[in-house]
Amino acid sequence: MKISLNWLKDYLTLNDSPLEIANRVSLTGIEVADVEVASDGLKKIVVGHINEITNHPDSDHLKVCKVDVGENEDYQIVCGAPNVAVGQDVIVALPNSRIANNEKIKKGKLRGVESMGMICSLQEIGFSDSVVPADYKDGIYVFEEEVIPGKEVYEYLGMDDAILDFDITPNRADTLGMNGTAYEMGAIYDQKITIPTPKVSETDELSSESIKVTVDENTLTRQYRLRVIKNVHVGKSPMWVQIRLWNAGIRPINNIVDITNYVLLEYGQPIHAFDMDKIAGKNIHVRNAYADEKIVALDQQEYQLNENDVVIADEEKAIGIAGVMGGQSSEVDENTKNIVIESAVFDETRIRKTAQHLNLRSEASIRFEKGIDNSATANALDRVAELVTELADGQALSGQVVGTELPVNDIVIDITTDKINRALGLDISIDDVLEIFERLQFKTSVKHDVLEILEHLQDKDNKKKDVISVEVPPRRWDISIPADLIEEVIRLYGYDNLEGTLPVGRQTIGTRDEKERFGNKANEEMLANGFDEVISYSMVDQDSVNDFQMTAGKITKVAWPMTNDHEMLRTNIIGGLLTTVKYNLARKQKDLALFEQGRVFLSNDSKRPEEKNYLAAVLTGQVGDKDWHHEERDVDFFDIKAALENVLQRLNKDVEYTLEATDEFENVHPGQSAKILVGSKTVGMIGKIHPYYQQQNSLNDTFVFQIDLDEIYALAGKENVYEPISKYPTISRDIAMLVRTETSSQDIIDIIKEKSGKYLTDIKLFDVYQSKTIELGFKSMAYHLTFQNKEDTLTDDQINSDFDKIIKNLQEKIDVEIR
Repeated sequence: MKISLNWLKDYLTLNDSPLEIANRVSLTGIEVADVEVASDGLKKIVVGHINEITNHPDSDHLKVCKVDVGENEDYQIVCGAPNVAVGQDVIVALPNSRIANNEKIKKGKLRGVESMGMICSLQEIGFSDSVVPADYKDGIYVFEEEVIPGKEVYEYLGMDDAILDFDITPNRADTLGMNGTAYEMGAIYDQKITIPTPKVSETDELSSESIKVTVDENTLTRQYRLRVIKNVHVGKSPMWVQIRLWNAGIRPINNIVDITNYVLLEYGQPIHAFDMDKIAGKNIHVRNAYADEKIVALDQQEYQLNENDVVIADEEKAIGIAGVMGGQSSEVDENTKNIVIESAVFDETRIRKTAQHLNLRSEASIRFEKGIDNSATANALDRVAELVTELADGQALSGQVVGTELPVNDIVIDITTDKINRALGLDISIDDVLEIFERLQFKTSVKHDVLEILEHLQDKDNKKKDVISVEVPPRRWDISIPADLIEEVIRLYGYDNLEGTLPVGRQTIGTRDEKERFGNKANEEMLANGFDEVISYSMVDQDSVNDFQMTAGKITKVAWPMTNDHEMLRTNIIGGLLTTVKYNLARKQKDLALFEQGRVFLSNDSKRPEEKNYLAAVLTGQVGDKDWHHEERDVDFFDIKAALENVLQRLNKDVEYTLEATDEFENVHPGQSAKILVGSKTVGMIGKIHPYYQQQNSLNDTFVFQIDLDEIYALAGKENVYEPISKYPTISRDIAMLVRTETSSQDIIDIIKEKSGKYLTDIKLFDVYQSKTIELGFKSMAYHLTFQNKEDTLTDDQINSDFDKIIKNLQEKIDVEIR
């Protein structure tokens, strides 16, 4: 909200500098983001009066102007503006002046003709295109009221005004109007503010005889009021109105529209004006929109509505989107004679949803979304009528037409100084508290609550508790509970007066819960394995949302995504990691080991998707750096598998994980991928990225794994029991066998474990061999088996018996050939 300091001075006396005022406001809780004075940096820009114009001898579009700038002689200035004319009062940048962007204007020649400066547009002296009146958007600015040639233009254009940019939080929407801001400044500077009651000069004719209104109950409209004003003269607003509008960032349009915008800024109450002669049946109906109903708004765009939107309609069609924007069909224009003024309070949630799904935000919708003063609706309507009769010669009909009127009362909140001081750690007296509430213009009364006193009699200090009853006016709808009053007290007492104190009593030592510690263990292990942690977006695009999904299910679309690249909730983490890999590869970083732990969103039959905690990792490039002792080696499946096994071991669950080859995962190599199983339940996946996917995304050979930490956390934990190192020796046996190519190592290991007896402690595959000497379709696999009895010395006879059983079962179940 841009606050005009000159406008504020209509309400109270402010002698501090703009920066001092901004600092005091910021210290009370409303941040002032910036203080701007439009004239700062400008130099030697004055009013000029054009006395004579001749054609340029060497140009069809340039004009040679004789301009009175308050000197003894007129200045000759060459101008190419299409709207330049004799008799105009214009903006002139004199020689050696400074205009916008610190541009210096010098005396010079344009096509051989001397020019003493420049006749300026508003944009050239720093005005934004968005606030320049339409008549002057493509040409020079012409003053519409009496000005003095040679005098600086800053005061005439309001450029000498300091504009405070209030960065208003949603709970302080009361300062989205000058009246509310004045109350705030009055509290800060301890000055009493009085908002004058509008005085409307009315005719004998009743507004209710010219317009009818019906409000449906389900539209959630708390206040809906209309006024009729006839015989208005639509034209330009006086300069004081235009200045206040463009200093607030609003373009002046015509006196009727400008007055509604002016009252919006003054009261914080959105106002809309309809051309009454364009309202079919002279009957206004506030209702829900019909399904797929369409309306062309004032921005000349067509919008398709839904049944949750509220519209203002006549007997034929919708003529306005309630709380957001009026319709083009009832727009006030230069031919308008009779108008209907609307002042209303619509449901905050409905207005926000309408503005969102239409992607249509306006000054009105911003205020309705955050809330407005329900008690000011009638006065704001009268204020518009007062200004229209003064500035547009309108005739205000008698009374307001009320469609809805709900009672608006002060909120009464009881609080004690003891409660305030306990919350703030201060010792503020009751007199200071009452003085703060008086500055806020809240009515107060002090009473002695019997219950409070009886309870307090048990306290050692035996002090009397005084209960302060505070009446909070509707203009401060953000205050509803004692905690809100405490905030008001400390804001005005001064946050800088808070004392630094140590906590009293026993401190509570913070800690993470068990599930968080479980997830942290996984992260620690990944870091220990040389992986770097990254954080990727939780929202992805439509094309990639199904990539690397471990479980089938629906996907969840975000209702109002910021971009098309982030419109779906992710179902896996690998996709985000691969995006990071692509980013690094494009910058010549090829050796990457990355991991991420985060949420994925798996849709089910309920409205909300199920959130699961996943851990995923990617590995690409080479293992370590090449040096005199190490050769170059590209990462492979077993490098990522080693990291996976280390993490699963660290998570310390009393289960056995197995890998089962599969081709069911999309975009993963069908010959180098596996499900991670606990029994028959899938808890993760591992594999190499599919060559086609790698090619399409400019990736090198990349290996990934992904596990469901929530599923693993739910498994039974393993109790770690210390076992002393055995003093008895181990016995080793090697076994080599010829097996079919499709036989997996896991199948062989399972059989060895099943028939190995109780002394087998370790199995290691140490050789896999295929050559021309081995029959096609077969391979040689060799294992090293370790046996140990921790309580006695093993004998060869004991081991030989177990070893024979292993060979026999391998031959029977897999049909191996022992080599």
